[in-house]
Amino acid sequence: MSSSKSDWHQRIFEPSRARAGERRAAFTTSWGENIEALYTHEDADPARYLEALGFPGMLPFTRGVYPTMYRGRLWTMRQYSGYATADETNARFRYLLEHGQTGLSTAFDLPTQLGYDPDHALSEGEVGKVGVSIATVQDMDDLMHGIPLDKVSVSMTINATASILLAFYVAVAKRRGVSLRRLAGTVQNDILKEYAARGNYIYPPAGSMRLTADIFRYCRDTLPYWNPISISGYHMREAGCHAVQEVAFTMANAVAYCEAAFAAGLTMDEFAPRLSFFFASHMRFLEEIAKFRAARRIWARIAIERLGARDPDSARLRFHAQTAGSTLTAQQPVNNVARVAIEALAAVLGGAQSVHCNAMDEAWALPTDASAQLALRTQQVIAYESGVADSVDPVAGSFAVEALTDRIEKRASELLAEVDRLGGALAAIGTGFVQRQIEESAYREQQAIERGEQVVVGVNEYRDDEPPVTGLLRVDPTVRDRQIARLRAWQAQRSAAETEKALSEVRRAAEGDKHLMPLIVDAVEAGATLGEICDALRAVWGEQK
Repeated sequence: MSSSKSDWHQRIFEPSRARAGERRAAFTTSWGENIEALYTHEDADPARYLEALGFPGMLPFTRGVYPTMYRGRLWTMRQYSGYATADETNARFRYLLEHGQTGLSTAFDLPTQLGYDPDHALSEGEVGKVGVSIATVQDMDDLMHGIPLDKVSVSMTINATASILLAFYVAVAKRRGVSLRRLAGTVQNDILKEYAARGNYIYPPAGSMRLTADIFRYCRDTLPYWNPISISGYHMREAGCHAVQEVAFTMANAVAYCEAAFAAGLTMDEFAPRLSFFFASHMRFLEEIAKFRAARRIWARIAIERLGARDPDSARLRFHAQTAGSTLTAQQPVNNVARVAIEALAAVLGGAQSVHCNAMDEAWALPTDASAQLALRTQQVIAYESGVADSVDPVAGSFAVEALTDRIEKRASELLAEVDRLGGALAAIGTGFVQRQIEESAYREQQAIERGEQVVVGVNEYRDDEPPVTGLLRVDPTVRDRQIARLRAWQAQRSAAETEKALSEVRRAAEGDKHLMPLIVDAVEAGATLGEICDALRAVWGEQK
């Protein structure tokens, strides 16, 4: 019998490895650190148990943000949907709700994301292609047709134009007589990751951050159950960063948003309980579980020690998780069903508050009804058949998971300190530091795949001759013409004078320091389009190049 890990390693493991070898020359984490063959109680510090783990629903929230977790209520099954027109996306929303989805998540097309109406020259070829086209409050009303706004939580993945899409939603609720204090949902509103990894920004950072803080203030005053931001590591991970970078850069951005809110006159406990986060769930199963646990612990420390939170709710990291689009393969796409199930299970074991499962055909196109339903069914099988939701934090105490959680916390904290030395998230993005880190990580992973060191089934191993993929969703090429016709009809029936007056108020406010969100709501209610409001702000702030 071995008396210690080191004794076992020397007397038992090393001779066995010398005889039989191992599958690979090295086993490493996504950030390149060696994974040990065995983890034991010797890798944990028993003196830190309560400090580092504690109990669910209690600081530092490592074991979950609520005491009962999924025993009380399952995570929200929030499938991300949107394409073509408001009517077509509404039909997909209702289809998914009828099949058991419990929250909506809206994808917008590129013109909507970048502040262009469908008739703009730069919109050609893009209207309705990667999301739904929304240019007016009537589009939003049609998008939400038949959906009870006071009963269904709605997430909107929108950033540069987040203030306008939120204003559309508010205006629709007012049209229907729904109390704004009963609206629940999230607007992504995370512009820093756009500068760092995704590129869908409009204005220079000062104007963008002002809009972000304005949404914080508006939600505090008007929408108490609305999350004013979803601070997103997801898109940086999809661009190629590893798990440690995803946590560190997300936390750096969160600090920057809180500081912007402070500058706008808010205190931490006024807005922080409604902050939400958004992470990717990738294929390294144990590492991903540990990543979510480490992120909760780091945020609890930052919120209290650095940002001055007094309310424990301000330190409670609530997050949405989406399975990884970058791990989906065009080759043998049915294999993606297995990948998505593994990633979704990691998100659940990591304590997510809501989850989206990608569809198996998304490496080729937007999902069909059938593939979207299968993605939803994947969540439902995990929820109702696997048993993993019956115990709160069932992975706690796993020597491997706890060791990985500690490592991610340590490495991410070190990287966050490096960002701080550069002057914070905005400065680190401005110098290209964050972008270089992401690009270098993406390059290393691609090289590992091309060298065969990292196996991707069906891509660099176990390849087959495959028939062409059929039955994909194709967006009707006439969608832009139809959206332009709707836009023209909208503009013809509104009061041009009232619209221009409201847009002038937005321009004047942008020139000064007046709160913009109420004026943007006034503008959309006066009939202004998304592109017109963005043009009013562009006229004052310019565009980021």
